[in-house]
Amino acid sequence: MNHFAKRIIPCLDINEGKVVKGVNFVGLKDMGDPILMAKKYNDAGADELVFLDISASYERRNTMVDIVSQVAKVTFIPLTIGGGIKTLDNIYSLLDVGADKISLNSAAIKNPDLITEGAKRFGSQCIVAAIDIKKHPTQLEKWEVYIQGGRENTGKDMIEWAKEVSQRGAGEILLTSMDTDGTKCGYDIKALKMLDKAVNIPIIASGGAGTKEHILEIFNLGIADAALAASIFHLDEITIKDLKSYLHHHNIPIRL
Repeated sequence: MNHFAKRIIPCLDINEGKVVKGVNFVGLKDMGDPILMAKKYNDAGADELVFLDISASYERRNTMVDIVSQVAKVTFIPLTIGGGIKTLDNIYSLLDVGADKISLNSAAIKNPDLITEGAKRFGSQCIVAAIDIKKHPTQLEKWEVYIQGGRENTGKDMIEWAKEVSQRGAGEILLTSMDTDGTKCGYDIKALKMLDKAVNIPIIASGGAGTKEHILEIFNLGIADAALAASIFHLDEITIKDLKSYLHHHNIPIRL
């Protein structure tokens, strides 16, 4: 386990300009205004924010640059943006208005060179490979990679793809388990353990956080560098301040 401070990252899923949240990637509910929520998390002590335009890839349009630029004006923590980013120009236009990192998912599967070229041009620290996975129905210890907001199974193996994105220069991996997403039953520990063994870049765990214990567990196991969560923060079930003091109390290196 490394001794860098672990990060707590709220995730804002954006659909048609509003923050939404679903369970297992479906049944989206409106959660509010992205700019107000981003400011709330900035002030609450979040380490970073992830901002995913979840309908962008599917609807074949670019992420809303104007919302990103407004969010960047009210936040002072690193901002990761994903959804519908297909070209180096798309990446540039988001970094230009205040994004710190770009999350690539569907486009990277279709054009893996986007990771290589993005890392070369903007630096590995700017490129996050977002990998959405689902357990293989029959093969144990195998997870398949999904794209288009979880609508399409690529048939790619999680480990093989993770190794490839790492070799191509991605600075970190955002792993979302579709099986645990929104369930509040905990992260997919098995998948995270396998991924942690396979790659040497930071891993952000996503999908399933329901309690402080779930977040403590992945940090204690040393299988994630950051914990991403949405509904527990959006609904104020857990505040970032309480979570951080709980983790600190359990000897997890964290920025208070």
